[in-house]
Amino acid sequence: MKAGVIYATGDIRYADFPDPSCGADDIIVKVAACGICGSDSPRILSGWKYPLPGVPGHEFSGTVVEIGKNVKNFKAEDKVAVQPFIPCCSCDNCRTGYVSMCDGAQMIGADMPGGYAEYCRVPATNAVVLGDVNITEAALLEPCAVSLYGVLGIEPVLGDTVAILGCGTIGQLALKWFRIAGVRRIIAVDISPTKLAEARALGADECVNGLEQDTVEAILELTHGKGVDIAMETAGSKITQEQCLLVAKKRGKVGFLGIARSDILLREKSFESIFRHELTLRGFWNSYSAPFPGPAWMKSIEAFQDGTIDFKPFISHKFPLSKVTDVFEMIQGRKEEYNKILFVMDEEGGKA
Repeated sequence: MKAGVIYATGDIRYADFPDPSCGADDIIVKVAACGICGSDSPRILSGWKYPLPGVPGHEFSGTVVEIGKNVKNFKAEDKVAVQPFIPCCSCDNCRTGYVSMCDGAQMIGADMPGGYAEYCRVPATNAVVLGDVNITEAALLEPCAVSLYGVLGIEPVLGDTVAILGCGTIGQLALKWFRIAGVRRIIAVDISPTKLAEARALGADECVNGLEQDTVEAILELTHGKGVDIAMETAGSKITQEQCLLVAKKRGKVGFLGIARSDILLREKSFESIFRHELTLRGFWNSYSAPFPGPAWMKSIEAFQDGTIDFKPFISHKFPLSKVTDVFEMIQGRKEEYNKILFVMDEEGGKA
């Protein structure tokens, strides 16, 4: 089959790769679309630590084309969403329901070949039948579940004011979920006018451009000096990761969804805010809980199926897989601004 194959850090090419073999408890999925996760580009371009050659990609959807002999709940041509996280199901965290904290998990698209390919082997326990949906857009179910996992975990209350620091795909999806959860006011923060315009279109009440304003001062002014009930960090920037501590109100909550890319040295005022204001800090990793794959996944699927969340506004680019090298050169060179990029297997690519 054809795949986006990584041969070394920074070396990813459209090439032949062995077809997947279906085990007794597996299904083979014909990939319809696979998204580029915010974690994919730094791993592929700066520090790949998984088997080589490999096939990245963990945000994908497709149709079932082969079924293992022990698998009962799927049939050929079923449209499925894939959960790429494979828990061990035997460690203490798995047994107590904290599946995202599994001590022995493996990941499709890292430890084993993933969705930058025509076909992918998936344990049958890691797929959910979707029914009659747009199977290309279904590739966004994984980031949608990641966002909802954080929103569920931070426990918003009806009428809350929330600041979302970072308006990429995860931040925008979190914005949608916070609105669905009944928060009263959402303040969106980013350094991109395009991202802020997208956040406004998705329902943000106020927008703060961190390049043009002092983010902390702007949010405190908007909240009459009190701060927000919830500060949710989704950018993975050491700047916003610190700012969250300064914009949460006394006894407020801070959620961290963005991945750290560098060391963070907190100023005295920022660190003191944690204990002087008795802040609650929560980190959120992946999107899984019991019963696997968990409420974040199942609620995301339901919201996609019934149209509560429309994924179209989040997709900025679609490319054929044959453009995989060009796409990562575009990302590395910051040649274009983008939101969610999809590799779509049966369509011509370009801006969505």
